[in-house]
Amino acid sequence: MSDSRAVMAALDELRGALAPERVVVDRDKLDDYGRDESDLGVHPPEVLVLAETAEEVKRVFAVATRHRLPVVPIGARSGKSGGTLALAGGIALSLERMSRILEIRPEDLTARVQPGVITGVFQQEVEKHGLFYPPDPNSADVCSMGGNVAENAGGPRALKYGVTREYVLGLEVVLPTGEILRVGRQTIKGVAGYDLTALLVGSEGTLGVVTEITVKLLPRPRHVSTALVVFKSVEDAARAISRVLASGVIPRCLELLDDVALQACAKSAPFKFPADAGAAVMVEADGNDEEGVFAEIVRIAELVQADAAGEVIVAQNEAQRRDIWETRKYLSVNLRGLHPLKLSEDIAVPRSRIPEMVRKTREIGAKHGFLVATYGHAGDGNLHANVLFDREDERPRVERAVGEVLRAAVDMGGTITGEHGVGLAKRDYLEYEQGKALVALQRRLKALFDPLGILNPGKIFPPE
Repeated sequence: MSDSRAVMAALDELRGALAPERVVVDRDKLDDYGRDESDLGVHPPEVLVLAETAEEVKRVFAVATRHRLPVVPIGARSGKSGGTLALAGGIALSLERMSRILEIRPEDLTARVQPGVITGVFQQEVEKHGLFYPPDPNSADVCSMGGNVAENAGGPRALKYGVTREYVLGLEVVLPTGEILRVGRQTIKGVAGYDLTALLVGSEGTLGVVTEITVKLLPRPRHVSTALVVFKSVEDAARAISRVLASGVIPRCLELLDDVALQACAKSAPFKFPADAGAAVMVEADGNDEEGVFAEIVRIAELVQADAAGEVIVAQNEAQRRDIWETRKYLSVNLRGLHPLKLSEDIAVPRSRIPEMVRKTREIGAKHGFLVATYGHAGDGNLHANVLFDREDERPRVERAVGEVLRAAVDMGGTITGEHGVGLAKRDYLEYEQGKALVALQRRLKALFDPLGILNPGKIFPPE
């Protein structure tokens, strides 16, 4: 942890630089801000600062620089990779109060927001203007736009529409050196200079603190159609998915659930699956022509029918659509009905390797004595492998199993993370995927932005 004298001196300065009630040292509150959704333990900061402006973020960095204290940016704490855990104590810099939608410009198809805006709230607001913000992380109801930018969040619709990076036009960012910069642009097109916006999106709060985000929007598709297909095995499901994509049809979503995931859904999910189901795929199409959208769903049904176990179920109304999606949305919670603890990793592999990857995760789980549930965005190969367990004393074995899953994904030409980020959870595997030379180059980039190494230390890169 940080030097106690440095912390006390910094605390006095922070109370002078900001409203004192927004500088928090209550132990219970600090513990709350020492957790996220990664199940990687509690790592509380020594001070919590609730910032409201870019200028206040700059003041926090000035104090932290003088006293060489780490600063960890924090949003909604919904991340899965431990990216907001204060591993070295120091200052937790919360951006949750920076939660205003600054403007929505229908005529330009753009919007500006602060980082604390909840993604689902923003999506609802732009839809009132007949517009559409496609990135849709499963935690959209609670996660923040700033966190989405930090992790380059995706979601089911990424198959057709892409991830957060494709929608971020520009950023206001405060660097650890105290500079407040605007990078990117307000226009849809622009290629002047290095693309620092793209570098910052997905940098996991290690290069700078984003205080404003400019995004592009799309016209909202007027019609959406959702279907559910049950299969006897993951292999059958993967074969059907490949046939759909090879046909030239790009659905809005193609979500895969394996048999363990279906078992978890059995008790509380709105939609009930047949007892002998070995896998299921959720399909969604959208567009502005109702007949065209229906024709696309019919075409997909024809393509998958040969491998399906039974008829393709097409939602007939919004309530049925909601039931299908709530089954997927609450899957992570429902898995705890099988075993109370889990570690979830989001690997990505080439689509052709999905059946092999699912088999491998099961083999690894069985080898270590654990059940593994695999589900996710099969359309782009992004799978969520969940190792389920019962007791904390099993965690070392679980972590070994997870390590084998990550290495297997890389060995199949994939990656250790498709959307959750590296953070603390996977930092020890970054070199396995990218090699020492590439990681060394990224360390040098980090040092250029953060010469003192005070911003979110211990994340992404393995300890030297």
